[in-house]
Amino acid sequence: MQYDDLISGIYRFVDDGTDICARFLGVESKRIQRNVVISPGWKPERMPALGNPELIASGALYGSLNVWNINTGDEEITYIQTGCGAPILMDALLSLGVSDCENIIFVSSVGAVDANISIGDIVIPEYSITGDGASRYIASNALDKDVFGEKMCPDASLLNQLKLETEKICKETNTKWHIGRTFCTDTIFAEFAHVDTIISTGCNSIDMETAVAFRSAKLMNKPIVALLNVTDNTVARKSLINETTKNEDEYRLFVRREVFPRIINGFIKSI
Repeated sequence: MQYDDLISGIYRFVDDGTDICARFLGVESKRIQRNVVISPGWKPERMPALGNPELIASGALYGSLNVWNINTGDEEITYIQTGCGAPILMDALLSLGVSDCENIIFVSSVGAVDANISIGDIVIPEYSITGDGASRYIASNALDKDVFGEKMCPDASLLNQLKLETEKICKETNTKWHIGRTFCTDTIFAEFAHVDTIISTGCNSIDMETAVAFRSAKLMNKPIVALLNVTDNTVARKSLINETTKNEDEYRLFVRREVFPRIINGFIKSI
């Protein structure tokens, strides 16, 4: 499948020339900035040091979808909150293919399945294994093509630059970071029955969107990278349905609130 196949499919049923960004995101494509931060669940207020946000769209196609432009002090970036799960993230991300967006930074939470990864640590995926259903819609023109288990990777150049910036900031803030091998799932409830199988693939983390994010960006020829914050660790018996300690929660919130903005701002300056 090519990105043009998706656009042609839309234009079969709407007026040719429709601004895809405006229809799906509620924002004209010309208002999308060169650098885009996209997150399933986080509003920019969770990372206040990122800059001053201006809400420019809310609830366009999906009620959970919000778009801001943020003045970081050095430049303006676009920040998109999509709502959780691969399908809605994919729809929002694919809308950027008609814009002048040049770089995409995916930020979100991630679960660990490695005892050496602690709650609050940073994970940067070097690949994500497709375990979601949304990916099937953009992997091929044939819906019966099964892409379950395929590895999807971020942009190599952005990945290297993000690792450099993360290593620098983590040393300054005494924060731990890890290279992620992430499994992308559609479910929290049912994933527990498959944890051993997921670990056997070599994965050390689980999320719900990175595989389709990497696949969508590749289809659009837009470079992407992911920066993730660990919220839980199933093998340490600290899953999303277990309680965590006050110290763990404070560390996680510190990393998201203070460390992430420094990494993102420094990374954007470097690319």
